[in-house]
Amino acid sequence: MDCLTILAQVNGSATNASDAEEGFMPITFIWEQIIGLSLVECLIFICFGVVCLLYGWRIFKVLVTLCFALIGLCAGLLLNEKLVGGNGMWLGLMGIVMMAGLSLPLMRWGVSALGAVAGGILTGGIWYAFALPDGYIWAGALAGLIAGGMISFIVFKLAVVLFTSFGGGALIVTAVLAVLHAYFDPEKVRILVFDYRWFLPVAFMVPTLVGIIVQNKFISSSKDWNI
Repeated sequence: MDCLTILAQVNGSATNASDAEEGFMPITFIWEQIIGLSLVECLIFICFGVVCLLYGWRIFKVLVTLCFALIGLCAGLLLNEKLVGGNGMWLGLMGIVMMAGLSLPLMRWGVSALGAVAGGILTGGIWYAFALPDGYIWAGALAGLIAGGMISFIVFKLAVVLFTSFGGGALIVTAVLAVLHAYFDPEKVRILVFDYRWFLPVAFMVPTLVGIIVQNKFISSSKDWNI
């Protein structure tokens, strides 16, 4: 075995070890939120998540406006950094006002877009859970994005239930894992997140399904709900 072959094998082993430790990028992002939340933030996440999970159908217009406002804030801050290079908030504030204002007349489109995103994240999670190639996870997410978008335009109520249930479930799961990491067994939580690929997708899907079932029951028994 020549030197080049040995170096290639060593480099490949180091890369694989690094990937295993750092995890796939979305998983790493979730992990950063888990280890960064304080107890107060966790409690807020859980309370707000429960409301979204069970009663998102009642407050979905507020949630859509908030989501679009956050998108406008992030876009404004990024644009401000690129153009000005400072930490000014003016473009961020302008982005909040503009996107929040646009969400009101385009509420149905906004709900459908968020439902499509939720579908894309769920199918991307399924792709990741079955240990399919990470480089093509966008294919699984794109399939869910398209399917979620089509379903959202056909059955509007399902789009409302889907994105509010997923959002509420994601907040609850992230907060619970943060509490377990901070006050119980941090190493066990890290192992669950990085070593068991099925864990996070299942953890997000279970409360999402619970929210869909519960909200559908609430909607069917509420005659005055107006979308």
